[in-house]
Amino acid sequence: MSGKMTLAGDDRPESGGDDLFAAEYVLGVLAADEREIASRRIDADAAFARLVDAWEARLSPMADAYPETVPPIRAKEALDRRLFVAEPRAGLWSSLAFWRGLAAASVAALAIYIAVPYLNPPAEQPRLIASLAADGSDVRYLAVYDAARREVGLSHVSGERAAGKDFELWMIEGKNAPVSMGVIPAGRITHMIISPAVQEKLAQGAVLAVSLEPAGGSPTGQPTGPVVAAGDLKSI
Repeated sequence: MSGKMTLAGDDRPESGGDDLFAAEYVLGVLAADEREIASRRIDADAAFARLVDAWEARLSPMADAYPETVPPIRAKEALDRRLFVAEPRAGLWSSLAFWRGLAAASVAALAIYIAVPYLNPPAEQPRLIASLAADGSDVRYLAVYDAARREVGLSHVSGERAAGKDFELWMIEGKNAPVSMGVIPAGRITHMIISPAVQEKLAQGAVLAVSLEPAGGSPTGQPTGPVVAAGDLKSI
């Protein structure tokens, strides 16, 4: 078959079992009611709690790739300019009210400095997530798209590629033809660099899909095998 994507089943499932449910809980992509159910199960179901612990340990390397950002010195300087614009008159130096006000302003400045990394922050780069699965297929992936790093991080939940076959990742935007994002490297956690053209479309929301292809990927530039996992990108 060529040029047409076919799902391994009619629709992707609402749930991929306890393992996927635990992974989605750890990633924070569950709806409020589902998250409450998961929280209760952690307290009451030891097996499910172990799955959650395992996923926290398994996904931590993905989080390690995104270091904390240190606020620039210009944020403090900008706060000082806003809070202490005018020079105090000489008579104020002996004013208790002035010193109390200055202390209060300093505390407020410190609180703002700690709470807000940037006074005028640049536009935040989106970070999106998708749970990839399909009916009739045991292939499961969790995908995290980070625009700032121009990459998609993939965690392989379940399902193995057949001998002589590869999984290929595709972006589907509306009714447009699927766009290949490359062959998915083997491994439990992998990272794929995304081209600027694909990155722009991903930021607007799209569907990610995984197809089964010959070794090395599709020879036609379009999917030739069935879609074994798919899911919508959602904001986190």
